[in-house]
Amino acid sequence: MAKDNKSAYAQAGVNIDNKMSALKAIKEMVGSTKTLGVIGGIGSFGGLHKVPSGRDEILVASTDGVGTKLKVAAMMNKHDTVGQDIVNHCVNDILVQGALPLFFMDYVGAAKFDGGQFKQIVSGLCKACKENKMALLGGETAEMPGLYPAGEYDLVGTIVGHVSKKNLITGKSIRAGDVIIGFPSGGLQTNGYSLARRVIFDLCQYSWQDKLPGTNQTFGEALLAVHRSYLKPVAKLLARKVKITGMAHITGGGFVDNIPRVLPKAANAEIDRASWEVPTIFKFIERQGKIDREEMYRVFNMGIGYIVIIPKPELQKAANILKAQHQPYKVIGVIRKGSGIVTFKN
Repeated sequence: MAKDNKSAYAQAGVNIDNKMSALKAIKEMVGSTKTLGVIGGIGSFGGLHKVPSGRDEILVASTDGVGTKLKVAAMMNKHDTVGQDIVNHCVNDILVQGALPLFFMDYVGAAKFDGGQFKQIVSGLCKACKENKMALLGGETAEMPGLYPAGEYDLVGTIVGHVSKKNLITGKSIRAGDVIIGFPSGGLQTNGYSLARRVIFDLCQYSWQDKLPGTNQTFGEALLAVHRSYLKPVAKLLARKVKITGMAHITGGGFVDNIPRVLPKAANAEIDRASWEVPTIFKFIERQGKIDREEMYRVFNMGIGYIVIIPKPELQKAANILKAQHQPYKVIGVIRKGSGIVTFKN
């Protein structure tokens, strides 16, 4: 009887050799994201990075996952953009406090390790890390048969950034009369996918290859659009000393739950829904799913991925900077006296 050369662990569904081979293959790719603060390379139990100089320097950290957008990636067998999604998402999460990114660490868990799939994921992580001028310092992969569906995986990440204490943005200085600037989103970004998939694929029975009515995009292309990073325009506003009183990343919870995280208790954010054109994908989901309009603005970003709040006298200066950066924006609202909530007009 021929001897099976596979280890008992491999026969149980976990192939360590495959994983180690893939990690070796992506080492150069990850190394290309190295920044001046990085000490050493990948392969140890922990990544090393210098602490920024200055006694008033604060480290800012956040962690998140791509969520069920990964179901769309698996459906399309396209995995080179979800790495960008998680990096950019995390960059925005710390950016709202004025923090600039230092390094990122990822976690990929799957039922069965797929080297080709993993390489695609890491290529997206590296692309976004380089675009955001940060290092991919390290990460973890886990092969867990029975926990994930075949061909699928989970992707989460942790970011660490820094900001000086004097430049920390908390929202405490927001006052009535401040204006709210909105930056356009990259589609759904990384939230609302459970509802979107139910409407598009379950209720309407569309395929990811079908065209989104009224556009030249397929549903797959619309749903897998990359979550944008707002680091470049915001960093330029900060560098040019525009007085920013508060910022918010419009993710899960939409406008209703995210903006109040930075509002003082005596202020409301009044959002004018007529100030921007809602992208077709959101209109389709609302109409075909018969979803209440107010719920749409709590589940989805509705085309606005990030908001910056500034005193009205700063608006022209900010507008000139954003124009020079080729950053589209809309003035989407104003701060009123209130009780720390979001209200809508139109």
